[in-house]
Amino acid sequence: MANTLDPMDLKQIITLHLDGVTNRQAGNVLGISRNTVNRYMQLFNTSGHSLQDLLKMDTASLEKLFPGTTTIVNPRYDQLMLYLDGMKNKREQPGFTFQYHYRAYEQQADDPYSYTQFIEHYHRKYDKQKGSMKLNHIAGHEMYVDYTGKKLRIYDRETGHATEVEVFVAILPYSQYTYVEACASQKREDFFRCMSNALLYYGGVPKAIVSDNLKSAVRRASKYEAVVNKTFKEFSLHYRCAMNPTRAYSPQDKALVENAVNLAYQRVFYPLGEMKFFSIDELNAEIGKLLGPYNDLLFARKETSRRELFQSHERQYLKPLPQGRFQMKEYRRAKVQKIGYIYFSPDNTYYSVPYRYIGKQTQIQYTQSTVEVYYNNQRIAAHKREKEKGKYITVKGHLSSQHQAYSEWSPDFFKKKAAVHGKNVLSYISTVLSFGDYPETQYKRAMGILQLSKGYGSQRLDAACSMAQEAGGHSYSFIKNILENRMDTASTGQQGELEFEPHIPEHENLRKTGTYN
Repeated sequence: MANTLDPMDLKQIITLHLDGVTNRQAGNVLGISRNTVNRYMQLFNTSGHSLQDLLKMDTASLEKLFPGTTTIVNPRYDQLMLYLDGMKNKREQPGFTFQYHYRAYEQQADDPYSYTQFIEHYHRKYDKQKGSMKLNHIAGHEMYVDYTGKKLRIYDRETGHATEVEVFVAILPYSQYTYVEACASQKREDFFRCMSNALLYYGGVPKAIVSDNLKSAVRRASKYEAVVNKTFKEFSLHYRCAMNPTRAYSPQDKALVENAVNLAYQRVFYPLGEMKFFSIDELNAEIGKLLGPYNDLLFARKETSRRELFQSHERQYLKPLPQGRFQMKEYRRAKVQKIGYIYFSPDNTYYSVPYRYIGKQTQIQYTQSTVEVYYNNQRIAAHKREKEKGKYITVKGHLSSQHQAYSEWSPDFFKKKAAVHGKNVLSYISTVLSFGDYPETQYKRAMGILQLSKGYGSQRLDAACSMAQEAGGHSYSFIKNILENRMDTASTGQQGELEFEPHIPEHENLRKTGTYN
């Protein structure tokens, strides 16, 4: 049987190993076989890098060291599974015995399992008789998270309109220490913010987070191996914990958190039933007041409370919180423009990348404070996020020599150049730069106007700008037309209108205006 893992999964194995988790336990947490974990630990140890160094590597470096084609092959196990698949179809036939089929399997297998292993593998795979057991939870091992089925409400202060809000619940199963928070939705932004708040409330991080198969966390649900989304993996790497979604159609996996949800209905929802709140912050402030007494309540058959059990036993087993809260990454794709920038659509801004990537398709990963640009899984640029519309954020080293001057373009840059040619040019250029939403367009227009001085001189350009300013025309073509037709040298009539020189010479065939009177 073959197993492949992506680089984020490899980091999960390393993180759990550094936390003292055995390979078998790591396999159970991550939903992969122990043999897979064993094999990758062997690869780690023979890679020439320490586990701490491997944990710091980026995705591209890990893929290079441990390519996706790395597999674990077990033909002996595959041969057994193939035989069991055929045997299962005959289970209901009269006279069926395991002993008979084991002898048949033993004769055809190259390296047969023992009869005890044969039976064990069959029942693991097909036995439908299921029992239940009391789970003995380990302190600091897991945190369960879920949303309540019922919702709370907030009201518009002016209209009285009610809006339903979601309620997030987290619980540490060993002490049953519980955290509750209201949020606007179950979308990724709210889900990961609530989980960050829960970890902050506990003051530490467990070895694994067990979530329901929420769309915010799981890309594809499975009874045996759910595929979590990229953001959940990034969250778990930030907090150095594993993620372990519950199995689909297995309610016993989340019985504890569902019990916490039922208790939240009794201890939180019911007391809030007669109260009205006008914001989520107000609602959460009241939830916090109710949550304290709930965690201080003594267990029915124990002389201790959730808080006491957490503080005296479980807190010490939680890992410390990392520096800084998790910032969720969003993703965009963008092509590098000819001038060496990518257009960042959420803010209508531009960010520079090394000029050798001009024309390439890139992936943008961004948070509330950073913008990173990747090409083929390698980061090629990183910027502090700027939200000023139309702004160009530039690292000069990214640009080619011919684009270095372009990076200096700004209103002050053009006004300084315009002042050299006269006060009318300065006034006209200042007006041009004040128009439009996108500075790039105005910069190009201003540069074109200033370039006209090379062909016509500063004096004529200054006169043309004065005339254009009075006429209310603010474009490169307007100025160029004045200069080409020498309108800047024409005299002014009594009414203040321009006297234009005719561009067609006098001719005997031309009719005068009085001809048709």
